[in-house]
This record gives sequence, structure tokens and C-alpha cells, in this order.
Amino acid sequence: MRKMSLALALCVVATLSAAHQSSQRSAAELMDAIMWNREPIGGPFALIDQHGKRRTDAGFRGKFMLVYFGYISCADVCPTDLQQIGQAIESLGAAGEAVQPIFVTLDPARDTTERLAAYVSGFHPRLLGLGGSAAAVQRAARAYRVYAKKIPGRSSTVYEIDHSAFIYLMSREGKYLGFFPPGTSAERMVQVIRPYLKAP
Repeated sequence: MRKMSLALALCVVATLSAAHQSSQRSAAELMDAIMWNREPIGGPFALIDQHGKRRTDAGFRGKFMLVYFGYISCADVCPTDLQQIGQAIESLGAAGEAVQPIFVTLDPARDTTERLAAYVSGFHPRLLGLGGSAAAVQRAARAYRVYAKKIPGRSSTVYEIDHSAFIYLMSREGKYLGFFPPGTSAERMVQVIRPYLKAP
């Protein structure tokens, strides 16, 4: 789960490379850190969910987490991956109760709690949408080695965000177990997650 094929890796780099030169850390650097486990992945966060409730990483201890960073206006990658996450949780059945799916917005300025509530409900009833201040979101993104860059549009409110799209699997203790690359099917996620659920 932690390693990509060379072809997929090159595809992801190509997708992100257009804007990486002006990023504090390039897409290639961050992808390398994730693919080869060169740096710690994950860590403390304090964000606000779609109901206005403060959520921290510590509040999910005892459950596995599937963590995904994206934004509501993302045209295709985000909804496709979130749909697969929702289907994976469903396919796990009762055992899926031990897995908390989480969507963290990279666009807190536009993705309000109200918008998050409407958005995540379309993928799975237990999917949590997390946002908050720009600083809080940036801290969480840095902890997970997420690449994100705002691409200006016609106005200050019309823009896109170029971002990495890994799905992170975290243990019951909040430790990083590995990642699923963008486009991973629900079936593959279930194959990887199910053995962890059976482990003592």
C-alpha cells in the first residue's frame, strides 16, 4: 500500500508539477516523503466538523482513520475518491464501525460548516468534514505532508487548488499505517483494511 508503481508515481508528479516550483516544498518532495516513508506522517490537529464541533486527533483514539484532504469545488478527483471511501466503509459492514472516514478541506475560506455538511452527506453518513481557520488547516496539511497550492481564477472567490490526493490510513493509536494512491478502488481499500480490523 505504501509504494506506487513507477508509472503511477510519474503520473501523479506530472499532475502536480505545473505549480510545484513556487511551493515551499515541491509536489515531488512531498510525494517522495510519503511513498518511501522518509518522514513522519500524521500528527495532532484541532479542526471544526460540519456540525460546528471541535475535533482533535486524540478524539479518534480506538478507531482507525481514513483521512483525505481535498476541497468541495474539486471537479473530479475528490468526489471520485470520497465515493470509493464511502463504498469501502459500507463493504466492511459492521466491522466498518471501527473506521472513521475524514475529509479535511483545503479551502476553509469557501468550505463553511454548512457547505461541508451538505457535501459529505452525499458520500457516507459517517464521513466527517473538517475545516476551521486557514492556519489550523495548514498545520494539519503539513503534518500529513499534503501538497496544496491555490491557482488564481477570474476573481478572489473563483479559483482552484492544485493538491495531492492520497488517502491516509491511521491506526487506533493515531499512527500512520500507509496510504492509498488517488483512484484506489473500494475493493482494494477493503482488502488492505480488513486484516487490521481482525488483529488483536
